Amino acid sequence: MREATVTPNGDRIRWVEVPGAEPARLYLHGLGSSSPVYFAAAAAHPLLTGRRSLLLDLLGFGISDRPTDFAYTMEDHADAVATAVRAAGLTRVEVVGHSMGGAVAVVLAHRHPGLVASLVLVDAAIDPAAPVRGPGSSGLASFTEEEFLAGGHEQVAEWAGPFWWATMRLAGPEALHRSAVHRSRGTVPTVRELLVGLDLPRTFLHPAEDGAYPGADRLREAGVVLAAVPDCGHNIMLDNPEGFAAVAAAGLARRT
Repeated sequence: MREATVTPNGDRIRWVEVPGAEPARLYLHGLGSSSPVYFAAAAAHPLLTGRRSLLLDLLGFGISDRPTDFAYTMEDHADAVATAVRAAGLTRVEVVGHSMGGAVAVVLAHRHPGLVASLVLVDAAIDPAAPVRGPGSSGLASFTEEEFLAGGHEQVAEWAGPFWWATMRLAGPEALHRSAVHRSRGTVPTVRELLVGLDLPRTFLHPAEDGAYPGADRLREAGVVLAAVPDCGHNIMLDNPEGFAAVAAAGLARRT
């Protein structure tokens, strides 16, 4: 395990690192998740192995510190990740981001030009989402922070189910709620608009069973490669590891 200080108060981001060739590959998890848990098998797949790989937990989640005075906006997450990447001695990384981690990856590429060599987005959260009571990040965002800390946290544990809760319970409550709120609000410009404007290889994986991805034509016009992966839900790399590895490897092999 490695770590880097990413806030003035000394809060640390941590990651599990797999040695290999550079350019290095950075894996970013979704809301309430953990990269070593969600991406370990993917990083070890024969189609993806061989690269120096950082399975990083965003600040507030997994094995990273959980400060209560951090805003947890997508921009804040991206800047903390950039600090960690540079502390690892890297100047350029390929990034694989799942769900909210995909949004952070896009913002990272926008705010830190040159740091990101290519993007593989795994059913990434690129559009704002209205808060709605129920499972998912929108459900977390439907509480005020006071409600969430006073009892909403327990309600979300019931909604999440045992699989998601296994990693969600490691997150700081403030980190979990604030990240969900900012993921639901989105960014200005939106993550989708930022994605369209990037000048680097971008591949977007989504479950085939969901049908055509909204706004697919505009994304393709901007050079984003969309790939519908069969036999999976939102957690594509866990549900269909072979399909994920094949598409991700092809996307990471692309060059501008």
